[in-house]
Amino acid sequence: MSATAPDPTPRAGAPRYFGRLQLLRLLGKSQHTMSWLVAERSGRELMLVLPRAAPAGAGLERWMQIVRRAARLSHPQLAPAVDVGVQDGWPYVAYDMDGRATLADRLTKKGLPGVDAATLAVQLLQGLAYAHDASVAHGDVQLAMCLVDDQGQACLAGLEVACESPAAMALAANAASLGGAGSALSTQRAAAERDVLALGLLLHGLLAGTPALDEPDIGRALVRLPPFGREIVRLPWTGLQPIGEPLRAIVNRATDRQERQRYRGARTLLRALEGWLQTESAAEGGVLGLLSDKLRAAGVLPASAGAGARAARLALMERERTNELAEVVLDDLALSFELLRAVNTAQVRGAQVSGAGPVLTVRRAIAMIGMDGLRRAASALRPWPGPLDEAGAAELERLAARCKLAGRVAMALRPAGYDGEVVYLLTLLQNLGRLVVQYHFADEAQQIRRLTQPGQPVRDGEPPEPGMSEEGAAYAVLGADIDAIGQAVARWWGLEESVLGMIRRLAPAASVHTPESDDDTLRLVASCANEVVDASVLPAPKVLPALQRVVQRYGRTLDFGLKTLQEALAEPGTGKIAQTAPMPLGPAEPLETATMPEHVGNAVTRSASPGSLRAAAAMRSARVPGAAGFER
Repeated sequence: MSATAPDPTPRAGAPRYFGRLQLLRLLGKSQHTMSWLVAERSGRELMLVLPRAAPAGAGLERWMQIVRRAARLSHPQLAPAVDVGVQDGWPYVAYDMDGRATLADRLTKKGLPGVDAATLAVQLLQGLAYAHDASVAHGDVQLAMCLVDDQGQACLAGLEVACESPAAMALAANAASLGGAGSALSTQRAAAERDVLALGLLLHGLLAGTPALDEPDIGRALVRLPPFGREIVRLPWTGLQPIGEPLRAIVNRATDRQERQRYRGARTLLRALEGWLQTESAAEGGVLGLLSDKLRAAGVLPASAGAGARAARLALMERERTNELAEVVLDDLALSFELLRAVNTAQVRGAQVSGAGPVLTVRRAIAMIGMDGLRRAASALRPWPGPLDEAGAAELERLAARCKLAGRVAMALRPAGYDGEVVYLLTLLQNLGRLVVQYHFADEAQQIRRLTQPGQPVRDGEPPEPGMSEEGAAYAVLGADIDAIGQAVARWWGLEESVLGMIRRLAPAASVHTPESDDDTLRLVASCANEVVDASVLPAPKVLPALQRVVQRYGRTLDFGLKTLQEALAEPGTGKIAQTAPMPLGPAEPLETATMPEHVGNAVTRSASPGSLRAAAAMRSARVPGAAGFER
């Protein structure tokens, strides 16, 4: 052939050849590339990938240089090139099929189950991320460029073959006009983002069973999305394959009409899909598969800032009153959680508090493990701030302050007879997933916060583009719900099902009903307090309307009004939002008497200290819990 592409039109009679290669059939074509199944004289079958427009002169030399550099990359999810050459002026790359077929040949109109589609996408993203790390883009991700063997292993072919496409040349021209190394980096980043968007469209098609926008050429579909076009790509709600909400959130984010919401790199989309696959796999420990290595290396949470002085104070205490010890412990979320974990394991409860239910006060925990156990727990915590950098540590501190404020608000809102410390700790535990994500996945936590923020209006005069819900953003970034992560950690600690139910925050869209048990009441109070604090940190004009919505949602059931919330949030005498005020405890309780019978002694609400947020709330009558059966 002379400066013409292999002719896709079938001819009767003699076989067709491209040089020494016999053309068997066209595997796929796009606006920028084509791929053919070819055979050598020995019978070995190859896939031949070529650009649709043949570069010439300096362009051909540049194409050969770029493609040969890409072909030198070695990764299990990148198809190894067996030849890069030119035939009759037409450049090509050849790949050994070796029992593989293209994804286009494997896909049916039924689509693929979620796990199968995500597994293939993960493998392709692994290869793509490796290429991007080496400053190599693909340029034309298509089903026909993805090879799959009989074991379901996928690899990506055709790196940089489309490098001289009009879109790629426009990117290069734009970078050249800007000048400098920074412009080259911008061009590489833009090409990588285009690859990730194309992979998202490919994954959409795998799940839906039909191409996005009914366009088989992913490159053509891509330019119909913003910022090039105005089309919207979302997974259908009905189809032949069920799609779970986490996976739906991931795929829809990958093709979101808001550019700021999309995945910017292959590794971010890869992490989200891997996280979802781990949560789907019981054999891998469910959602804890995301955390297992990190928990072993860095603990659940680090000791709070100032833990050295706290440990020194604990070391000097000998059989002090339980309240004084508890005040020191409750100032450190990690230590409080560690004590609850230590005394709620099956072994400890079976030996020491059999039949009494879970222990949900620090006072009781201290009484059970004693001073030596308390010191061991304190010394076992990782020093602040663990693996976090300065910015991540500052965010964890802010989050911890918010959690403590929510605990104090919950104490102010609790109905008569409920122990303030139980309410406080359950409110903290409803934030366990958020704390763990901020500690172990600080970058992902920042992404989640960014995705929940509203964006700029598309046009002047229009409302801002809405952000995602926290649940949807967590699915899109981690592949798992934040609350599910907290539940998994609490279950790993050994907390009972009754406690797991209480620390599951009420969903924003869930109806609030009259509680039927003590467990329901405590869950409701903690959920309400957390929503109050979430409302208090909104931009100033939105705080009052958000608090009014909380009153509408919970006020009738828990018997409070807007004034109560404002008082609960304010430092006494200042009117400012409380941040780190100490949690008030009840009157002194000697260590020796802390083992009074469960369901009676600790069910009595202690009187609040004069500095409490609602001193009147402590003037309650004693309440003996019914079926809940936990320490108060």
